[in-house]
Amino acid sequence: MTSAPPNPRAITFIDGQNLFNAAKQAFGYKFPNYDVVKLSQELCTSRGWTLAQVRFYTGLPEPSDPRHAFWANKLAAFGRQGVVSYSRPLRYRYEDIVRANGTTEHVRVPTEKGIDIRLALDVIRLAYSDRLDVALIFSQDQDYSEVAREIRAMSRGMSRWMKVASAFPDSDASANKRGINDTDWIPISRVTYDLCIDPADYRPPK
Repeated sequence: MTSAPPNPRAITFIDGQNLFNAAKQAFGYKFPNYDVVKLSQELCTSRGWTLAQVRFYTGLPEPSDPRHAFWANKLAAFGRQGVVSYSRPLRYRYEDIVRANGTTEHVRVPTEKGIDIRLALDVIRLAYSDRLDVALIFSQDQDYSEVAREIRAMSRGMSRWMKVASAFPDSDASANKRGINDTDWIPISRVTYDLCIDPADYRPPK
């Protein structure tokens, strides 16, 4: 078994919607107020990892949705910080939703397509090309456990030390307290998260 290199190179892979939904449930925030560079630096520095790159993945609402302007502004700011961003238009489908009063409503629901696949492919590609020692995935999506197992097999086959970790907001209010299977779990406390809030407001004026 190979040993860890000094100051392992880490690349963070941030599933934007998964991170937001976890922070909303854990801490009550109503919009994605995270600074992904600060969060990445905080978690990597505390573990002795050298942050090599930050990568962000999200679905993009249609232009008529007010959230489109928010994400366009936030992604532009990420670009100025050197974050590598990947976005795809959300797809929409109709679902029947049962309300608290017992009535059923036919509503239009956005869904992400291809975001998780792109993130997974990038983890494997960058690991294979020796661009990272640590892949830190900000998500609790268990689909990424397949990525972790592939990296473990790659590590053995290439006789290289590599690690996959998953980070997620966590509090007593969190229903899901599990990281991605076959990864090192890194719960993000309210204190840590609040140190990494982006003070800019990218929401369009009402």
